[in-house]
Amino acid sequence: MTVVDPETQTGWVPEAIEDEADEEMPLSLRLSIADTLTLGNATCGFMAVYFTTTGILTPYLQGSTESGMARHSAATAVILMLCAAVFDLFDGLVARKLRSSPMGAELDNLSDLISFGLAPAYFVLVYGMVADDAHQRVAAVGAIVVLLAVVLRLARFSCVTVKDGTFQGMPSPFGALTVVSIVLLELPFVATLLAILGTAWLMVSRVEYPKPRGPLAVAMLAWIVAAMGLLAAWAFDAPGGQLLLQTGCALQAVLGAVIPLFATARRVNNFRGNRREARAAQLP
Repeated sequence: MTVVDPETQTGWVPEAIEDEADEEMPLSLRLSIADTLTLGNATCGFMAVYFTTTGILTPYLQGSTESGMARHSAATAVILMLCAAVFDLFDGLVARKLRSSPMGAELDNLSDLISFGLAPAYFVLVYGMVADDAHQRVAAVGAIVVLLAVVLRLARFSCVTVKDGTFQGMPSPFGALTVVSIVLLELPFVATLLAILGTAWLMVSRVEYPKPRGPLAVAMLAWIVAAMGLLAAWAFDAPGGQLLLQTGCALQAVLGAVIPLFATARRVNNFRGNRREARAAQLP
């Protein structure tokens, strides 16, 4: 409300209203340090799509036979997804140590959708267009499944409460890196598609995955740095670069398959232990 001073005929806003406006507006507009890292995540995901388009898809559509440019662009796109995973790792750590804005959770979900949903799904789609033994329409279906799996996972993450220290289903950064690793392995098309669909299923499953905290976060960061090195060696055609890349991608795919087996075995052991305790309690 504006009050007019009868002597000066000028308007002024009561101090209480000014203070209220100062308190309300910055709360929803001011970004925290964690939010800035989250926006870095989204930027890396968008640039991954850009390099996949300009370095792989566009030269293919123009009839270019230069494989080096496509290799460099593919490596750059995957490295950008890895950088997005680093931003995603650190924005959570920073948010827990410092303050987070009211927009933090929404920004995180939207950024993850770009970097770990759209970018890998688009990578699969382009693979289906440029690979010799691939089928474009079938690959498009696989790409849609990956995208929808990430959408459903992020939506469920916002609604479902799980026990502390675990994720329900494969985390989207891990799933995205597993998908692109499967593509880079250059397996036969049917095997590649089945592995991609299996990864998408794991993302929406109820399999428990540990959250990257403490030593696990350090191990994850070290693995990401090592993966960047493997991609760089492959991109610049270093001696043994192809073998190193395939070894790293195979390890990523194996981890994606082994972790659910360990989690399932742990749940079975816990269930059996609870049954034994219940039977022992019933004995006289």
